[in-house]
Amino acid sequence: MADRAAIVTGASRGIGHALAEALGEQGYGLTLTARKPEGLEQAANQFRERGYDVEHVPGNMADEEAIRAVVNAHRERFGRLDVLINNAGLGIGAGAGEQQTKFVDLQLGVNLRAIILFYRECTEMLKAAASEHGQALVVNLASIAGKNPQPWLSVYSATKAAVVSYTQAMNKELGGEGIKSVAFCPAFVDTDMTEFVRGTVPQEEMLKTSDIAQALRFMLSVSRACVVPEIIFQRPGETA
Repeated sequence: MADRAAIVTGASRGIGHALAEALGEQGYGLTLTARKPEGLEQAANQFRERGYDVEHVPGNMADEEAIRAVVNAHRERFGRLDVLINNAGLGIGAGAGEQQTKFVDLQLGVNLRAIILFYRECTEMLKAAASEHGQALVVNLASIAGKNPQPWLSVYSATKAAVVSYTQAMNKELGGEGIKSVAFCPAFVDTDMTEFVRGTVPQEEMLKTSDIAQALRFMLSVSRACVVPEIIFQRPGETA
């Protein structure tokens, strides 16, 4: 049984995959989840080949029962939770007069509601880990769009601004019990989710998933007395 354990959502590719890898390298037992079973199983097997202790549970993070299934599987496998990575998210662009309710609800559900529900389902285990080791960590993937909202991506921007706000609230509510929360707010990261802007932002000028993983390593290394409520990742010359 691993001495530390983590849940990572959206873990089959991109930022989530890089964050899971960073945790696996440090010996964390991992419960990985993502919407598409094939990609998730491939990522899980890749990590198992490296010797990581991995559970994987496919699920749609817009589904409350899927979230419960992930947490229950993690609890049964590892019995503890030291790090929660709320990474799953999506953006669907549209103008103000063209918003489709199903896409608005989907972004609200995956980008924000899922984070709230994961806190609800995981607080007991996080408190236990903090009591044992002095601290537990929750990383919530926001976006630079949450700090500098953008047209066309207005709903996405609003959900990510809410993630930043909710993270601050959780530090005030749970920080006294040793549970730290941090919002990661990256600009464009070189993943398949940013293919739509590569005509404007060259791939070589984008942030790398390794940059985000390095920030996680930093968060895991700071003392119990250090709370970092958010980290903004910008490209040179860019402003939030």
